[in-house]
Amino acid sequence: MEELEVKKVIALMSGTSCDSIDAGLCEVYPDKSVKLIHGINYKYPEHIRAKIFQLFRGEATIKDICQMNFAIGKCFANAANILIEEFGKPDFISSHGQTIYHYPFDEKIDNISLKSTLQIGESSVIAHDTGCMVISNFREADIAAGGQGAPLVCFADEKWFKHKGKNFAIQNIGGISNVTVVSREYDTFGFDTGAGNVFIDYCTQKFFSKPYDKDGEIAASGTISETWLDCLLQDEYYYLDPPKTTGREYFSTNYIENMLKLAPDKPADIIATVTALTAKTIAQSYERFVYPNVNIYEAVICGGGAYNKTLMKFLRTYLPSHIELKTCEDYGISNNFKEVMAFALLAYCTYYGIPNNLPCCTGANKRIVMGKVSY
Repeated sequence: MEELEVKKVIALMSGTSCDSIDAGLCEVYPDKSVKLIHGINYKYPEHIRAKIFQLFRGEATIKDICQMNFAIGKCFANAANILIEEFGKPDFISSHGQTIYHYPFDEKIDNISLKSTLQIGESSVIAHDTGCMVISNFREADIAAGGQGAPLVCFADEKWFKHKGKNFAIQNIGGISNVTVVSREYDTFGFDTGAGNVFIDYCTQKFFSKPYDKDGEIAASGTISETWLDCLLQDEYYYLDPPKTTGREYFSTNYIENMLKLAPDKPADIIATVTALTAKTIAQSYERFVYPNVNIYEAVICGGGAYNKTLMKFLRTYLPSHIELKTCEDYGISNNFKEVMAFALLAYCTYYGIPNNLPCCTGANKRIVMGKVSY
């Protein structure tokens, strides 16, 4: 195998919140550690973002999907070029793309599996507009190998935390929440715990005309409706055994509007309750699926949810007191750009032909190399 060298990688990521394209210039080292040199949040143009949400809602034609695949590729290239102008060309670019549909279920037609996923943001456009090799489309190979194509960040979590000698729950709270359990005694495992910021953002936009609840201030001003919270906690997803993944296809606009039919009258109470829901589903998922196997000593929070003070307060309330609550920043990993750093590592492994999925997290039938290359 080719000898591993340090590589400069620009990684591009846009998650389920779709608030911006996260772009980060990283250095990836042969020991699989990653250093973030500089990160930016590149805002989608207003009408492009509106179109993406149309795709999420299923209000798109084939023509819309075709056009947006190339338009989002242009946006990703623009984000990368901002970093290239300042720092020069990287060795290659890693692009996660924009997930518009994720279907991790074993449904069949004519005995052929329909398990699938779709990330758009045409990598050939990114390669052309930046002049760089692009590694993209990571999830498909895992699904082809029988997995769910997620969660993929578990691979990086294991590389970054396994050697630290503690038992960790690495909890990302983006649009969707997902956990990686890294311990001394057991194989790493992970799964999506449920909705992260997707309910909070939607309700904050609907009732307060703000894109998100900054610092959890609105939630802090409200009161949790315990009856509504108990009702929301009954959803069958929370009881499914891992490996499991979810997304906007499940926690959709229709889903949220249906749950709001039973909501309290005061908008601030709605925000407080859906924030509590995110925290409580995380805590309950640990009780059901983590503690029976692994004693956890520390929960490390990352993603946008780490900045929501009320969400963090609720997590502290719902988690056992012996579990320390920290953020990725405590370990020198950016809360904002952790997933960018993880996809820089995934692309590094693709480049060198190193298997970069974790079947114990995704359910795949074997270790494989994920990612496609565009020149």
